[in-house]
Amino acid sequence: GPVRAADPTTAAAEAPQDPAARALLLNMGNFIAGAPGLRVTMRSGYDAIQADGQRIEFGERRQILMQRPDKLRVETERSDGERGGVVFDGRWITAFNASENVYARVEKAGSIDQALVYMVRDLRATLPMARLFTTGFPQHVDQRATSVVLVEECTLFDVPTDHLAVRSDDVDMQLWIAQGAQPLPRRAVITYKNAPGQPQFRADFHDWSVAATADAAAF
Repeated sequence: GPVRAADPTTAAAEAPQDPAARALLLNMGNFIAGAPGLRVTMRSGYDAIQADGQRIEFGERRQILMQRPDKLRVETERSDGERGGVVFDGRWITAFNASENVYARVEKAGSIDQALVYMVRDLRATLPMARLFTTGFPQHVDQRATSVVLVEECTLFDVPTDHLAVRSDDVDMQLWIAQGAQPLPRRAVITYKNAPGQPQFRADFHDWSVAATADAAAF
């Protein structure tokens, strides 16, 4: 007979639960949410599933600079060489494409959180893992995560990390979080398990700097 979907309430109850692992995840989210400023380089790759089912990977490098409550700059360089980015100065969001020397501005006063939501939802900006940088991330992930487990402790880029496996209804996510006083993510892998071909997004985070007082000219 047909395979029936599991009752979601039962599935959640049966999902592996590790309170210590969930605490590590929320600790990371709270640390980022509470940081007055951040700077990081994110190298990412993502699958584009072709019509014949083959996976083709494309890559990007982003430099992210933020100063709470209302300053954000993201510079992007794609694997095809195209460069661009977006700047939010508390009042204006300016998107630019350096390759073609074009830019667009929209007035949107508010916080970084509000600007990120607007960029992703309304401007359709490609800002993977944007939610990670919002103050609401810890609450969001705690509500959505049906399962959080510690896979292992491992050394990544010479940094001791905790490797977590997080599941929600839509995605499976693996996170490698640095141990110690600055629990920052060093690597992330996201599997979109309900999308055709179950494509993956992968990112490595380099050169983290916390509470960086940015040069005002950057915004």
